[in-house]
Amino acid sequence: MAKQTFQTPPGMHDILPDEQLLWERFRITAASVAEFYGFARIDTPILEFSDLFKKGTGEETDIVAKEMFSLKTRGGDELTLRPEGTPPVVRAFLQHGMEKWSSPVKLYYDGPMFRHEKPQRGRFRQLHQFGLEVIGEDDPVRDVQIIRAITVILEKLKVSKFRLEINTIGCSECRPRFLRQFKDYYRGRLRGLCADCRERYKTNPMRILDCDDEKCQRVKIHAPQVIDNICEKCHNHFQSVLELLDTLCVPYLLNPHLVRGLDYYTKTVFEIFEGDIDEGATDENGKKRLAIASGGRYDNLVKLLGGRPTPAVGGAIGMERTLKIVSESVKDAKTSAGPAVSLIQVGMNAKKKTLCIMEDFREAGIAVHEAFGRGSLTAQLKAANKAEVYLTVIVGQQEVRDNVAIIREMDTGNQETIPQEKLIQEIKKRLKKKAAHRTP
Repeated sequence: MAKQTFQTPPGMHDILPDEQLLWERFRITAASVAEFYGFARIDTPILEFSDLFKKGTGEETDIVAKEMFSLKTRGGDELTLRPEGTPPVVRAFLQHGMEKWSSPVKLYYDGPMFRHEKPQRGRFRQLHQFGLEVIGEDDPVRDVQIIRAITVILEKLKVSKFRLEINTIGCSECRPRFLRQFKDYYRGRLRGLCADCRERYKTNPMRILDCDDEKCQRVKIHAPQVIDNICEKCHNHFQSVLELLDTLCVPYLLNPHLVRGLDYYTKTVFEIFEGDIDEGATDENGKKRLAIASGGRYDNLVKLLGGRPTPAVGGAIGMERTLKIVSESVKDAKTSAGPAVSLIQVGMNAKKKTLCIMEDFREAGIAVHEAFGRGSLTAQLKAANKAEVYLTVIVGQQEVRDNVAIIREMDTGNQETIPQEKLIQEIKKRLKKKAAHRTP
């Protein structure tokens, strides 16, 4: 009988120790930017009632119709692993009476989302997002603040080139007029569309503009554009958004076919791709560029989920896609953030003493590397060298008797014997000197 081996389910992945530092850098960077702009953290459950997404995200969206991981509990509750972050945040906003808080309510979150789609380049069944939501104001400045916060996060993560595409899809007042023109245009062209888009024509026609199929791309070139059919209020809102982006010198590209795939969006929608503003929709290999961030305004969602009419806007960054772009910095990040000191001991008495010394380092806030499970001095020095530490602290039987320790500089091999009561002070002095030497 063949031995059974286990692997992660398709489209899901482990985040290994050597990747964790970059993930943590993302979280710290994004949280610091969000908090600067006045956002407060919220964490919602991974499981929510399925109706939250059916009603909030939309029954006819691909997420709800095809991609949700859903289950029924023994008690009969229908639950879903959250496929996106916005409906849970709005649910929490209503459940906890945040409409009574000072307006606007500004929240951020990060965590895993789950979508049952075909695993492929940049698409996962478990993915991670960092999201921002502003609930309670319809001022265009809030649309721009979401976009600006996201672009600042990308800049701080050293994503040097990205392209912001933006559009408006109008509101519930002006969109019906556009939809009539839109359906009239496509009615005689349905044979030229893919099977999915022929179905979308019946249920959610604007989603046709989202399709990547080459046939559908050709048909949509001459399709009516939302921006030409919006009301004065939506036009003024969008014009203000663009003017504010210009004020902040945030470059953007108007994309009249951008609609986003979720039912709750109104007015402003945007996507951010890797690449310069002048680069095309495909990369140098001819592959469609994947969005690394997206979002928009959703002024009807709070009411849809049972609250009073409340304007809102949000956006989210795909963490896997973004970290893939900046993965080249992992090695540098590891080198700069790893322990600079390794503890080496030889003999049982020395091991006991070194365990106590390690606690002294912990209380002093000095990170250390150790190889307690290796007995020989040579093996421990080899491990310290592999860890690229600057200093080693060596304690043997003689050092235990004399209450001293040997400090060794790994790059030069120079050694000095120091009384143990002065060890922390001496290590701090040498690390400070080393840091000052490295500073330009």
